[in-house]
Amino acid sequence: MKKFGIIGYPLAQSASPAFFNAKFRTEGIDAEYIPFEIKSIDELPAVLEAHPELCGFNVTIPYKVEVMKFLDGISDEAKAINAVNVVKVTRDKDGKACLWGYNSDVIGFTRSIEPFVKEKHSKALVLGTGGASKAIIHSLKQLGIAPQPVSRTASSVAIAYSDITAEIMQSHTVIVNCTPLGMVGHGIDQCPDIPYGMLDERHLLYDIVYNPENTIFLQKGASQGAATKSGYEMWYLQALASWEIWEKEQ
Repeated sequence: MKKFGIIGYPLAQSASPAFFNAKFRTEGIDAEYIPFEIKSIDELPAVLEAHPELCGFNVTIPYKVEVMKFLDGISDEAKAINAVNVVKVTRDKDGKACLWGYNSDVIGFTRSIEPFVKEKHSKALVLGTGGASKAIIHSLKQLGIAPQPVSRTASSVAIAYSDITAEIMQSHTVIVNCTPLGMVGHGIDQCPDIPYGMLDERHLLYDIVYNPENTIFLQKGASQGAATKSGYEMWYLQALASWEIWEKEQ
């Protein structure tokens, strides 16, 4: 039996095990999908050693960047994004695991947000600077939307939440939450600290969180008349892309 899985911490919010195991049962695929909740990325070699049948795995918070130090190869797109959320596992003639990194987040996000993008959406605030945000920034640029990262503290590339002015809110009509705030296991009753009172019907709020589908972030946006989109479709599309990567010949 082939094995697939997901690494991250925590994993209570992940719908991937249920999705893939249902897919395997429905399609008669002799495989199993396992959650590997590891407290440190340095536990990955032990996972690979304990599960020699592992053919691939997804990577979620907080290891999309850290996992790259273990990879034997990385796709051009994942290299440009500097984050990996899909790893294909092959074995050499001696049985040693070889890891190949890809990024399917950009596929899921681009395909799910594209139908909602209007001419007025030329600038975006990207909340958070972790591995997921890197894929979102890459995708927004491809869509012709200028991204502005936002973090808790200002840096050479990001502004701080406290730096968000009325002018910035008026010009940046797309706002993407790439933080785990609002997610099951990460503060379901919380949301990023932006001035929600400055939102209006011109804004599009996108939350990459998919569990729950209607986060506090989206609820606050909708109450101001903004269009909203949950991360469920992004998650579903990137999951399908993951399977395509694992099934493709290396």
